[in-house]
Amino acid sequence: MRDKGEFLFTSESVSEGHPDKVADRISDTVLDTYLAADPYSRVACETLVTTNRIVLAGETRGPETITPELLAHEARLAVHDIGYDQAGFSWKHATVEVHLHAQSADIAQGVDAAGNKDEGAGDQGIMFGYACRETPTLMPAPLYYAHLILRRMSELRRIHDISVQGLLPDAKSQVTLRYVDGKPVAATSVVVSTQHEDRLSQDHVRDIVLPIIETSLPPGWMPPARDIYINPTGKFVIGGPDGDCGLTGRKIIVDTYGGASPHGGGAFSGKDPSKVDRSAAYACRYLAKNVVAADLADRCTLQLSYAIGVSHPLSVYVDLHGNPYDVDEAKLERTLRDLVNLSPRGIREHLHLNRPIYAATSAYGHFGREPDEERGTFTWERTDLVPALRSALHR
Repeated sequence: MRDKGEFLFTSESVSEGHPDKVADRISDTVLDTYLAADPYSRVACETLVTTNRIVLAGETRGPETITPELLAHEARLAVHDIGYDQAGFSWKHATVEVHLHAQSADIAQGVDAAGNKDEGAGDQGIMFGYACRETPTLMPAPLYYAHLILRRMSELRRIHDISVQGLLPDAKSQVTLRYVDGKPVAATSVVVSTQHEDRLSQDHVRDIVLPIIETSLPPGWMPPARDIYINPTGKFVIGGPDGDCGLTGRKIIVDTYGGASPHGGGAFSGKDPSKVDRSAAYACRYLAKNVVAADLADRCTLQLSYAIGVSHPLSVYVDLHGNPYDVDEAKLERTLRDLVNLSPRGIREHLHLNRPIYAATSAYGHFGREPDEERGTFTWERTDLVPALRSALHR
């Protein structure tokens, strides 16, 4: 994203009822089920959802008490919580197939600690983290507001608020913001498509959604009425997995920074923290957010890279986007390595990742969320490194 001039930038979000997010939720529910039974379980679960069918596949290593029947039951409960009990996709009646098998011994020998060997990364890969000053959560504004619109719709639907009566779980949003000299100043268009009961007209859906958009955006940011598109196809009754097949890991840009930052390409949901696709991406966000919170930059992009079976990162790269505060970037990279052990084991222990905390991440983004000390969720959103960073970089 540019720092100068005037430009438009767009990001999208999808609700927990979107087919791909249903798949992500089920995969993370499987992961949480294993971690609740054994915090050192290994899980790589993929889910496919379509008309009244749920298919689980992948590799696991964990207690024998985690049976296919238990996982099928947990998958149904996840669908029930999302809100699907429709003819084409029902938590009660969908067929659930479980095709999980044991983790490859070849992968396990590279990942497991043995003798003097520390735990290795579960795969090779590059991971990125990002933070900026555009919002209170240090997230890019287009994605922040796209998520916020859908989260408010979901919260009202879940408490059966009369103002959203007739809306169903599947929804998408898209927000385009105008930037001037690198700062967002207004929305130029907003798109919201939401599944609804057949009895609702397009005008009725618009009347429901418009106030939610208006209260989600900052005062004065609403675009003209002609640039607000609500259910632009005119009807959205058939939705969720009945309307479109869903797969784990197909919304990785929605999950991260809405396209404002590079992405390493790996998905998160269904993967235990030995998979650096997930744990190192969380560490990248944690470090980048602390750099910005410490007033070392207005924007920070951070990259880590790993090799399968190797514990330490092959590289740590920090981009301060013009370095307006004249920070010694090489010293910053060394300091971050000193503050956090960036091996898979070090990240897991520092961020307390071996807990059943992942279902909460499966919709509305893995980043920019509020850490919950009681539940132990979103620990990578803490800014506890700020004092040490300021001291080391003399700010």
